[in-house]
Amino acid sequence: MGKIAVIGSCSTDFTVQSSQIPAQGETVLGEHLSIDFGGKGANQAIAAARLGGNVKMIGAVGDDDFGQKILANFKRHHIDISDMQMVPGPSGSAHITLYDNDNRIIVVPSANHHITFPSEAALEKQLQDVDFVVLQQEINLNINEQVIHYCAAHEIPVLLNPAPATQLDPELIHQVTYLTPNEAERELIFPNQTLSESLAAHPNKLIVTLGDQGAIYHNGMTECFIPSFKTQPLDTTGAGDTFNGALVVGLINGLSLADGIKQANLAASLSVQKLGAQGGIPTLEELQAAEAQL
Repeated sequence: MGKIAVIGSCSTDFTVQSSQIPAQGETVLGEHLSIDFGGKGANQAIAAARLGGNVKMIGAVGDDDFGQKILANFKRHHIDISDMQMVPGPSGSAHITLYDNDNRIIVVPSANHHITFPSEAALEKQLQDVDFVVLQQEINLNINEQVIHYCAAHEIPVLLNPAPATQLDPELIHQVTYLTPNEAERELIFPNQTLSESLAAHPNKLIVTLGDQGAIYHNGMTECFIPSFKTQPLDTTGAGDTFNGALVVGLINGLSLADGIKQANLAASLSVQKLGAQGGIPTLEELQAAEAQL
């Protein structure tokens, strides 16, 4: 299998389950606290690795205990961390409230905003053995731009998951191979277009995830809706990251875009049945068992 490089954020997730969301100035009692590994980049790398991918993680952690634990977690998943950076200060963190089968998240980037590629030669060295690059937007966006320009010049496929969403330079959209926003993110990126207009303008590139409904793209002739697999969610945190990691593994294994999205939908449906952004990510064996029951 080709090698996947995930360039992005690593963090520790502090998740509180609550039956009540506090109003301004109000204190309420939570029901459960969990401390888990997270960060969109790390989640997508773990998802790809658990599903059989050959994965390299490129990112930054702080020189604190959390940073050491994040690196150890990658090692347990047999992820190449030879190009991970350690910087002075705290590692990234996310603070998640689970309420009524949904989540609210505050991300504190910390070390994640200190990823650097001091030169194109340094970037080339880190990507010389890579066949597919995965990006998100919890790191400085100029790093993403640098990577996308390099990959476009060297014909390395790139999947950009534009979350958290920002407006994107049309040239960046042109250069990425796949763009995977959810519907709210799509509206921010393409503010003057309907969903159908956006899809038609970016065939086989723009894949819009629709939560528990599934995902949709345009194949150059017609819109293709790939439905989700219905389940009762326990924690939706990380479902989108599982989708993206699974999609890349499917594509690098030679699946068609439609079949890759179907596989990614199934992996995401399994991920929401357990707590934690990474806690629910299925293994290849679990995914294959679920496929056998379809």
